[in-house]
Amino acid sequence: MTPLRWRDPRVVPLVLGPVVGLLAIAEVGLDDAFAAHRAAVLVPGLLLGAGIVLAARLPLAGALIAAACFPLGLLVGAPDIGGAGLIGLIGVTAWSGWRLPPRRSGIALAAAMAAGVATSLLAGQSAWEAIFQPAILLPGWALGLQSRINGERAAELTRLAAALDAERERNAHAAVASERTRIAREVHDAVAHSVSVMTLQLGGLRRMLDDPEHREIVHNLERLGRQSVEEMRGLVGILRERAAGTPAPEPSLGRAADLVGEVRAAGLPVELEVAGERSGVPRLLDASAYRVLQEALTNVLRHSGPVPTRVRIAYGTGQVSLSVVNDPGTAPAEEPGHGGHGLVGMRERVSLFRGSLRAGPEPDGGFAVRATFPLGQVAS
Repeated sequence: MTPLRWRDPRVVPLVLGPVVGLLAIAEVGLDDAFAAHRAAVLVPGLLLGAGIVLAARLPLAGALIAAACFPLGLLVGAPDIGGAGLIGLIGVTAWSGWRLPPRRSGIALAAAMAAGVATSLLAGQSAWEAIFQPAILLPGWALGLQSRINGERAAELTRLAAALDAERERNAHAAVASERTRIAREVHDAVAHSVSVMTLQLGGLRRMLDDPEHREIVHNLERLGRQSVEEMRGLVGILRERAAGTPAPEPSLGRAADLVGEVRAAGLPVELEVAGERSGVPRLLDASAYRVLQEALTNVLRHSGPVPTRVRIAYGTGQVSLSVVNDPGTAPAEEPGHGGHGLVGMRERVSLFRGSLRAGPEPDGGFAVRATFPLGQVAS
């Protein structure tokens, strides 16, 4: 199980549970309506808080335990669960609607509604109470369910974006292969043929000459023509092999060393450091992180030139982080907030995974792009 961080949504019930428990204590202590039933009201309130905390790891079990506050309150003689309890029930019902598939979250909703109705009827409360408590839970569950649907749509858009990205690369590779084939065909059919004809004509001319010196000159030209034909045939073979080669590999941080090697060959003095093991990284996140790294290095080449640059990729517990840092005294790749499409694209890729991106000048005068991708944060 991935450790919890403050940006993790599972922190919500861990905070809400204790808050509901504290509110229940404050309510029975400050509201005179519960003066005769302080301990009785406190017990279901604390049980509700415990159920909410459990829901962080086990949403359905936590919601069912929270719903048990209704019959428990009746058993211990509480006249009502109180306002704090009602807030907590709405929260845990909404949480189950977001974290669980509709059928399973529907079980939590039905259990809470049934417990509320049965408790109201057994306690002899008004018909309004039997209607109000279940009715107030339904909007909370619907809100959680809608959030889940929105998250699933966002995840589907992420998958579609990755599929389109891969399709675009395949089309680009096919276009390059087609162009190489065309060039190879033109070289073979036109240029090589013409040079071959010229070589044959030089051979005929050599045999017609009587002057040995002139014959030697033409012989050298003939030999050079044959060499040129052989070289062009070799070039045609290379072009055809590349055109028929395998498609370009998919974008992945596993290819970071190759990417760094490419930009280093283009003139950028860049060093790569990798910390941790690249295991358990989802494919879509892996591809997006590679694209962010690629764009950051491209920006350095485009805007800063061949400046010393450091790339660091860290595979930590629960997240993947990467940084591209220019040495002090270099121009920034793109100033944030000035309309750079590179940064906009990077921010969009990072935001799909609820990550963070920081890009801007360093205190020592350099410029850095730092991105963090939490694992397991694609909406499901």
